[in-house]
Order: sequence, then structure tokens, then C-alpha cells
Amino acid sequence: MDLVSRVERLVKDEQLLHKGDSIVVAVSGGPDSIAMLHVLFLLSERWDWQLTVAHVNHQFRIEESEQEASFVEQYARLLGVPCEIARIDVPRYIHETGKNSQAAARELRYRFLHETAAKHGARRIVLAHHADDQAETMLMRLLRGTGPSGLTGIPMRRAEHNVELVRPLLRIYKSELLDYCHHQQLTYFIDSSNNNTKYFRNEIRLELLPLLQQKYNEQLPEALNRLSVMMAAEDDFLDKQAAAVFEQNVALESDFAQWSRNWFTGVHVALQRRLIKLILNYLSFEADSLDFMKLEQMRELINKEEPSNQRMDIGHSLALTREYDQIKLHTYVVPPIPYLYTLQPHQGSLTIAETGAVIECSLFEEDVRMRGGKAEEAVSVWFDADLLTFPLTVRSRADGDRMNLFGLNGSKKVKDIFIDAKIPPSLRTRIPIITDAEHRIIWLPGIRRSSWAPVTGNTKAWLHLKLCIEEGLLSTMLR
Repeated sequence: MDLVSRVERLVKDEQLLHKGDSIVVAVSGGPDSIAMLHVLFLLSERWDWQLTVAHVNHQFRIEESEQEASFVEQYARLLGVPCEIARIDVPRYIHETGKNSQAAARELRYRFLHETAAKHGARRIVLAHHADDQAETMLMRLLRGTGPSGLTGIPMRRAEHNVELVRPLLRIYKSELLDYCHHQQLTYFIDSSNNNTKYFRNEIRLELLPLLQQKYNEQLPEALNRLSVMMAAEDDFLDKQAAAVFEQNVALESDFAQWSRNWFTGVHVALQRRLIKLILNYLSFEADSLDFMKLEQMRELINKEEPSNQRMDIGHSLALTREYDQIKLHTYVVPPIPYLYTLQPHQGSLTIAETGAVIECSLFEEDVRMRGGKAEEAVSVWFDADLLTFPLTVRSRADGDRMNLFGLNGSKKVKDIFIDAKIPPSLRTRIPIITDAEHRIIWLPGIRRSSWAPVTGNTKAWLHLKLCIEEGLLSTMLR
């Protein structure tokens, strides 16, 4: 089966792409991404894809990088495919942030890819990682130390910021891509920095992996790829098992999770570890950053027979508390005093004394909306005033709060909205709930607005609300 047919078969089997998709294709100019672009272009007419090429000039290799960017632009023009080129001063960003070069380049590259996807209305970004990249990643993780989830390797698909990252070449080896470029007479660039062994991945690819193949196993890349496929399936199964027992046995609120010790001790150790990490993630703690020894200390504190009452600081304002049969993971934060204020449309502003936040309120009889930046859009909102019932209420959050959202039949729990938005538990209590006189939640300032009272072409009165809150908290909400 030729390369085009193999990629198409994988796209179908894994449902990586769909007919009529708008797709951003990340193209570096190397043989991998050039081969991928060519294959997708050949398939695009049959699949009705709208392709957009995206290329980043990282400005590491001034003249060479500029030549690559020009080459990608010209090749996209030859294919008749729109092309977005970003010239980003990554060396300067590294100097300003202190990040290592590869991490900095990746961060800025992915940011640009997401911006390009948003600009072109694309739901998928296609990346050219291949089977050799997968083998190198697996070996790197083994050397640095990893758990079962790390052995799943690079995922073939992953959702990120409402866009899906897709890798249709992940089961195809570099040699096959080079052969394809040769037979199709495709020109490509070779990045000279790929031969610099100061980078760990290059050292793995150029030195360690060939040595292990020569000395121990000629099929090592294939073996590592098989391992990643098997571990991905088993990791997915265990994740689903952990999610199921979590749903049945763990009580979750905005700033704590609670469960029975007696139940937990009867759960298999593999699920115990995953449950703890799952609960931490729900509390907006990045569980993958948790040291294995700390995880084991938490598990041991829960499982050991005596004493029955103990507490452990986890870090990041979280603690684990054991009281007889009850285990609780919770924040240190003491909830603020409950509050409730009324807000009239002509009031101007309202200060929430308990939190220090200010809600500004204005009513207009003509459309005076102005387009703001990201922060402005996140902390201000417009409503059709005639579709609301006044006065509004500004209050603290209550258990059971629910809000109607655009595109959602029915309502969603406010605590789930906070979890989805990764709002830290310590901040959730600072965000006011705004309702109208019919007790409908219309806005979670800085987070989401409801589907009530949207501004339309028939709107005659515009209500504008804006949240003013200290900069540190605002940055946390918008990150």
C-alpha cells in the first residue's frame, strides 16, 4: 500500500479528520512535513478539505531560517494553498524568560498554530510527527523516568484549546517519508540544528538509538512503537476505570473532595494512584507534576491502620486530611462571608466589600459597543436589557448553582464550569454570581456568560456589565 493510501486508511480508521474539515498544516520545510502536506493535498479534493499551511521562522539560524520560510511560502503558493508565516524572535524570548530553547520554541510555535486555526476557523491542526519521533520520545522518557501514562508516548490525537492536534504519520517511519519525497521529486530543507547533539533528542536519535539497535535489537524503534500502542490502550482503560469509581464514590465540591477510607483501601493499588491524581486535577492541581514519593506518602497515609486522624500538606494551598473513615483533599482557603447585593441598571457601580471586587453597570439606548482586547472581552459583557428582569442580584456562590450556556440544551453546574475553566479553588470563592430578578444566572464575571438575553439586531436597550478586580487575580483567571 502506498503512502497516500496508508495515511488515508489511518485517517478513516482513527477518525482523525472528516470530510469538509478546515485544517491547519504545520510545515517546517523538512521532508516529514513536506511529504505530509503533499499527501494531504492529494487527498483534499476527495475529502473536501480546506488546507492552510502554517510555518514559523524561529530566527535561530537567521539566513537559513529565512530561506526555509520563503521555500514553504512558495511551495504553498504552487499548490494553491493559503499560507501563514510567523517570524518570531525566539532567542529574545529565551533571554527574557530564561526558558530552554526547545521549550520556548515549542510554546511560541503552538501559540501561533492556535492563532492560525482561530483565524481560518479550523478545528484541527495536523503535525508531522512520525514513528521515529515516537521511538525517540519513548526512549527519552524511559531514561528520565516515567510511569505508565508516560509510556503511551506522543498521542495520535489530543484536544487543546478547542482544537484537535492530529498526527497522521505517527505509524510511518522517516525512511518511508524520505522515499516518498524522492519518488515524488519533492524538494525539502534539512535543519542543520538537527545534527547538534547538545539537544537531548538529537543525542538519542544520532547516538544512543543507533547504538542500541546495532548492539541489542535492530527492531528497537518498532518495539518501542508497539509498546506505546499497547500502553495507550491500557492507560485509556485504567483511566476509564478510575473515572467510573470516582464518579460513584467521591463527593466533589468546589474546594474539596471527600471519600471513604474503608472503600479506598479495597481499591486496586493501580487505581488508587490514578484516583488521587484524578481528584487533584479536579481541584486544579496539575497532578502530573506531583512527585511519585509524595503521591505514595498520600496513599500510605490513607491506607495505614493507625492513627486515624492525620493531615498532610500537599503544596499549592492543598492539604490531605484523614478523620476516622473520612478522607478529604481540600484547600487551605477559608470561604468568604456570604453576601448578597442588588444592582439597578442605572446604578453605575457596586463594590463587593467581602471580596474587594467592583461591578460596573451601564444602560444605553443605542449601540455603543467597542471591540476590546482579550482581558476586556473576558471581564465585560453586553445584554439585551429588555430581556432581563431587574433588579439584578450580585451574590456569593451557593451549592447547586446552575447556568444556561450557548449551545447547551439545559443547564450546567457552576462548579463544573469552574473545573472546565481550570479556575483554582482559592479563586472560585472570589467570583460573584450575577442573576436577574427571576433568579437566572446571567454571568460568571471573567469566566462565562449565560445564554440569556443575547444582543441581537432587534435589541433596543443595551446593558453593559464589567468586573474590576485586582490584577493578580485577573491574570490567574485569564491564563
